[in-house]
Amino acid sequence: MVKDECKTLLDALNKVSACYRHLVICAGGSSDSQNLREELKKTRQKAQNLAIANKAKLTTILKDKTISKDDRAEFERLWVVFSTCMEILEIDMRKALDLGQEFPLNLPTKHLIQTGMIGGTSAVAARAMSVQNMKYEEGNNIDTVDLNDLEQDINEIGEMMYEMEMKVNVLQWTVEAKQELGTELKSAASAGASSFGMRPMNEGTDKRLCDTNKVFAGAMFTAVLVFAIVLALCVVKFA
Repeated sequence: MVKDECKTLLDALNKVSACYRHLVICAGGSSDSQNLREELKKTRQKAQNLAIANKAKLTTILKDKTISKDDRAEFERLWVVFSTCMEILEIDMRKALDLGQEFPLNLPTKHLIQTGMIGGTSAVAARAMSVQNMKYEEGNNIDTVDLNDLEQDINEIGEMMYEMEMKVNVLQWTVEAKQELGTELKSAASAGASSFGMRPMNEGTDKRLCDTNKVFAGAMFTAVLVFAIVLALCVVKFA
């Protein structure tokens, strides 16, 4: 089914983009290396390939005038998610370019930031690439060749986003979400509470607790007020 194919492609793009962001965080840090730069390059290329596939499929569907209203609404939601993912990917690529230019690997006088992060990042890249072992190219001047390619890739991402807006007229602020605002946060909070053996309180329990707190606060205020009056009378009497 076309809808399932689009969701699968978009899910893959989100995962690879998330892995790329994780790798970018390590650039310029104490765990930076030639291997990390190669992982960034391969993961970026994987994300670009998925982005091209997503764009081609969603563009073709949304330009079709025969699809139903419900299907169009669903594909427009996927289009908004895809556009947002592309924007985040472009931001991370620009960050990788800035860090790569600021911290070249072939200049020993440029010290890397001691972030405290140690260990390899191959496992993250392998998850993004769906392979067990990452193989890297030897003797590649990553400081010049890949940074030039990265700059070109950023321009291509920008052109792709512009072309998307020209071919498909989807106004993001008109697309309605299927879930209520904050549903993901509530789900995450419930999951976190469950992991610690806690159960969320219902609204009735929450309200009773709020009322109890108000009564307690009122009693404390009254006690402080009475104490202040008694203290004032004592001062006046013994003055």
